[in-house]
Amino acid sequence: MDFKRQLKEGLITQNPVTVQLLGMCSTMAITTSLFNGIGMGISVLVILTLSNIFIAALRKVIPNKIRIACFIVVIATFVTVVDLILKAYVQSLSESLGVFIPLIVVNCIILGRAESFCYKNSVAASAVDGVCQGLGYTVILVIMCVVREFLGNGTFGGGLLNGGNGIALFPSEFAVAGLSRPVGGFLVLACVIAAMQYFLNRPKKAEKKEEEVAK
Repeated sequence: MDFKRQLKEGLITQNPVTVQLLGMCSTMAITTSLFNGIGMGISVLVILTLSNIFIAALRKVIPNKIRIACFIVVIATFVTVVDLILKAYVQSLSESLGVFIPLIVVNCIILGRAESFCYKNSVAASAVDGVCQGLGYTVILVIMCVVREFLGNGTFGGGLLNGGNGIALFPSEFAVAGLSRPVGGFLVLACVIAAMQYFLNRPKKAEKKEEEVAK
């Protein structure tokens, strides 16, 4: 287990959204306010970490032929628990996220980590993987929420600050309303992915240029 490597992979080099391109439906759909982004991010992080731990602990007794079904049962259990907790204690968040909380059951990020990592690694490593991948997902959600809310509504902290209305940073009539709509999710996510790919490919391009100069 290498915490620094796993953290770097979760946040940057193997980010579930910008590199692995997983969980993009919820990423585009709910990133209209900071409250939604933080709530969804924490929910996925908790479910991913707990699912990773249980699947890693049971990996030696789960039959290989029905492993996917077993993964879904474990994930669905934690999704139900989180969904009920949100409905009981954070009802406004539960209503805002709507169907996207139950849909975490089939979120490709969680199923993907169960299949590619937890089924082959220890409980401790799987727990760290869940936290790191969950953080990577949450960071992208928060970035998209801040950008879409700021440019689309002219506010910051929607659902959390100023009675849930957010802090007005400039008049709403000057905002790009389209960014707070579904098409805005596609545009902002595309820009975030492009920025991440540019950042990741810079060292490779610099190395290639040095090799060409050396020749």
